Amino acid sequence: MVEWQDRLVRFFIYLESERKYSRHTLSAYQRDIQAFSQFCTENDQIDWADIDEALVRRFVASQHRKGLSGRSLQRRLSAVRTLFNYLCRHYGLANNPADGVPAPKSARRLPETLGVDQLNNLLAMPGDDPLTHRDHAIMELLYGCGLRLSELTGLNLTNIDWRQQILTVSGKGNKQRRIPFGKKAADALKIWMKDRSLLLKQEEEALFLSKDGQRISNRSVQQRLKKWAFKQGLNSNAYPHMLRHSFASHILESSSDLRAVQELLGHANLSTTQIYTHLDFQHLAGVYDKAHPRSRK
Repeated sequence: MVEWQDRLVRFFIYLESERKYSRHTLSAYQRDIQAFSQFCTENDQIDWADIDEALVRRFVASQHRKGLSGRSLQRRLSAVRTLFNYLCRHYGLANNPADGVPAPKSARRLPETLGVDQLNNLLAMPGDDPLTHRDHAIMELLYGCGLRLSELTGLNLTNIDWRQQILTVSGKGNKQRRIPFGKKAADALKIWMKDRSLLLKQEEEALFLSKDGQRISNRSVQQRLKKWAFKQGLNSNAYPHMLRHSFASHILESSSDLRAVQELLGHANLSTTQIYTHLDFQHLAGVYDKAHPRSRK
């Protein structure tokens, strides 16, 4: 049992150092593997070399009975499958018992977005103080570049190419991509850069600073966006990823270039980006229902 615990430790080091999994994904995988290990122990299966497909299926069924959503079950099964792939490759395990177990399907929720008018209203935020200028630049980049929250807070001064108006961001798995930003974002950034020194208290490479002069946290950005959305009268519980969804939806509505949106968002698979085509179709269907005389009963 001690030997297997050692291999688990090595497995998570492998995910972090070689696969470049984020802290959030690592934490989720650790919970998933812990749940699977506990299930195996409860079923008197302490040697993972003897685990078969039937046991993995029973594990998935037991988690389903506990009320886990389809999405959580898919991730839990993915964690188990990744673990056994690692054991097969590095420790000579004969087969992966999770390979033949299908992940349960779950309903795919359409992403929440803000309309163009709502975003224009949000970005017309009043105020002339450093924190307002910072928040304005943050929101212009979230919407103007479709950034993930961690990509935004991870930005350094050196990530901006002012001449070409391009950001270099580190996405999932530390994969870098270059994203253009427009005039509105550039103007907001230049104003913030003039005020940044007022918050700077020691040498700091982060683009966006807290009022204490440190790199701004994800939580702080979430709270500030929520505050501004309420202040600007948006009837929505706004959050940073909603601006990313809005960016993708609006670009796709105007260009219909799914591959370009995939590149801008940094999606590894086109299937992830295709959710926005459903959103676009929903918009078109709504227009049809309102406008076409034969659409109404």
